[in-house]
Amino acid sequence: MQWLFDLLMFFFPVNCLVCGKRLASPGGVLCLGCEFKMPKTGYGDRADNPVSKVFWGRVPVEMGTSLFRFEKGSSYQSLLHDLKYRGNRKAGMYLGRLLGNELKYTTFACCDVMIPVPLHKKRFRKRGYNQSEIIARGTSEVMGIPVLSNLLMRSRHHSSQTSMGRYERFENVSDNFHLTRRHPDINGKKILLIDDVVTTGATLEACSQVLFYHFDCLVYIATVSCA
Repeated sequence: MQWLFDLLMFFFPVNCLVCGKRLASPGGVLCLGCEFKMPKTGYGDRADNPVSKVFWGRVPVEMGTSLFRFEKGSSYQSLLHDLKYRGNRKAGMYLGRLLGNELKYTTFACCDVMIPVPLHKKRFRKRGYNQSEIIARGTSEVMGIPVLSNLLMRSRHHSSQTSMGRYERFENVSDNFHLTRRHPDINGKKILLIDDVVTTGATLEACSQVLFYHFDCLVYIATVSCA
């Protein structure tokens, strides 16, 4: 079957999303060089890292972390763009596995369930998937923590928050998240909220508030990137 594999790679080559170098496997996303050079934060479970500090004084999150730093114009920006806007689910699974490998020997490994930040149904229909859920499933493969995608829902559809400041983002998402009608009981659980990127933290803060209001739980936050 090697000849068939080689033939497929000849006619349908797969290139690294960062440098464009041809990859040896159809399941690849980055070449080894670009994966090695990824600007990882190295935050792990350091309690006073910048992602954790985003939520200090706002919502009692146990800890937050991110896989890599999001730098506008960086070649690594294409990873998230391919996932969110070009239908590249493979990139989401890949990033989720990388995140899982960063977290599996940290405090985050004690979490009982993962909850991806939900998309509004209108955006879900347009995109066909929730990028945060794809990331969570990749992370779950590595960490063995189950994903609950049927607990939170997004009740209002909003335009992009890219140009909004911190207060505007919070106003945009406050009262926007709710429990689904037939949600599972997660009282007493340690929850790992998963999203693609954290900037001001408004979306993750709003999700956390819903969880704290309805359940006696602990909330941890992990994202692929932080701005």
